[in-house]
Amino acid sequence: MKKKVLVTGFDPFGNDTVNPALEAVKQLDGIFIDEVEIVTQEVPTVFHDSINVMIKAIETHQPDVVICVGQAGGRTQVTPERIAINVDDARIPDNKKNQPIDEQIYEDGPAAYWTTLPVKLIVRHMKKAGVPAAVSNTAGTFVCNHLFYGLMHYIQKSAPHIRGGFIHIPYIPEQTLENGAPSLSLDDIVKGLKTAAIVAAYEKEDIQEIGGTTH
Repeated sequence: MKKKVLVTGFDPFGNDTVNPALEAVKQLDGIFIDEVEIVTQEVPTVFHDSINVMIKAIETHQPDVVICVGQAGGRTQVTPERIAINVDDARIPDNKKNQPIDEQIYEDGPAAYWTTLPVKLIVRHMKKAGVPAAVSNTAGTFVCNHLFYGLMHYIQKSAPHIRGGFIHIPYIPEQTLENGAPSLSLDDIVKGLKTAAIVAAYEKEDIQEIGGTTH
């Protein structure tokens, strides 16, 4: 049975001139793997605008699954996120100079939403494909978490047949030439996201295995 997965990626933000999420999305657009069609959407690194662009893409493409992707500089692995929280607390301004602090994303929303992607199963398959991966329990409080929460709120209110979640990815090597931060090749990131799309398209139930952290 054919499935459609929408993958979104942010444009560059802060002092970066490239965002690996967007670079990966460019390579994923329009491909078919194992009866899974991947469609993509660039989203602005802007509070609220990002959610509006994503919702328009969902309504246009009518996907079975939505995976939002964002950069998490300093991480060493591809990290599917477990939970989105209902707060904006921006350490830096977004690309329109908005900097909300301690603000709810939706006043009528719960404190948090769980992902509906099988994140531990995705991690297992990424590792089998040779991509370093781990479950993450915090998507931060910047636009990544904002979009993740907005996605799950939209699904809850308007599209319960869709499953969705968020994946953070490391820097790519060209971003770390001067600072020595951890990075992962764009090829590995793309391979990991392809794997996530296939697993999420066909597997609804997650596995139960150790994936937690002590901090």
